[in-house]
Amino acid sequence: MFLDKFRASICALSATILAVFPLPSLAQTPGTMGVRSLPPLANPADPSTPAKALFGRKLTPAKMRPQAIGFYSRGCIAGAVAVEHDGPAWQVMRPSRNRNWGHPELVKVVKRIARLGQQQGHWPGLLVGDMSQPRGGPMLTGHASHQIGLDADIWFTPMPDHKQTRREREFKSAVNMVRRDKRDIDTSVWTQGHLNIVRIAAKQPEVQRILVNAAIKKALCRYRGSDRTWLSKVRPYWGHNYHFHLRIYCPKGSPSCRRQASVPGGDGCGKALAWWFTDRVLNPPPPRKPPKKRPPVTMAQMPGACMTVMNAR
Repeated sequence: MFLDKFRASICALSATILAVFPLPSLAQTPGTMGVRSLPPLANPADPSTPAKALFGRKLTPAKMRPQAIGFYSRGCIAGAVAVEHDGPAWQVMRPSRNRNWGHPELVKVVKRIARLGQQQGHWPGLLVGDMSQPRGGPMLTGHASHQIGLDADIWFTPMPDHKQTRREREFKSAVNMVRRDKRDIDTSVWTQGHLNIVRIAAKQPEVQRILVNAAIKKALCRYRGSDRTWLSKVRPYWGHNYHFHLRIYCPKGSPSCRRQASVPGGDGCGKALAWWFTDRVLNPPPPRKPPKKRPPVTMAQMPGACMTVMNAR
């Protein structure tokens, strides 16, 4: 009972912070017409240098055996591979961010979902958003996770019927799937195809969980198919009204990868989901004091193997 109350208070605090200091959806933040090359650091060996400043300057992967190192929100990746900007069933968005990298297992899963979406889900193809940086690690902007090459954001906007120009990929906005009152989906844009592609993704055995807006989870819960087991993997979370966040399990050959706790059993459509639609979560009061800004993570706080990844050729 105490643990439940503690978790609820933490979630409520997080909701308050996000409501008062909203983070812009990365799907809406425009890119640039070329990959940004950051100026060199004056003293990269300074132990106080933020890890994100180091990882953000690596434009190529570490030429090492593929391995996810650490946890989804504190780690790095060796031997990352990229999802090509154009495929038969996908297109990469915001290529200037250079965040279309991941563990080979993640890349394989994303491409399989894209093909199955076309074949089985009446879905024209995936628009692939942020995955990881070439060597993972914390990012200069956005995302606490996406650090070990096992996370991918998939836009809810379907792939268009043409190869998009660079300008379209960098400046086109994703479509908001959630109603203004945040209590349900916007039925003018939500389709059966959206349900199909999330279901296809969740049914892949490598997928550990999928994060969506609570209103989208609510819409998925109305699904009345005979198989609802996949719904347990689809978890409600703040934001995620423009895309769904796909996360896979730690892959074989990555002994330093720290797995996330398993999702709870059941379809997740009961009391736990109802909590997201209480007034204190949807319309929280402003905090009495602004939250303290955490200092950036340094390399000393990263898994030790990440220094090897950072220094690899």
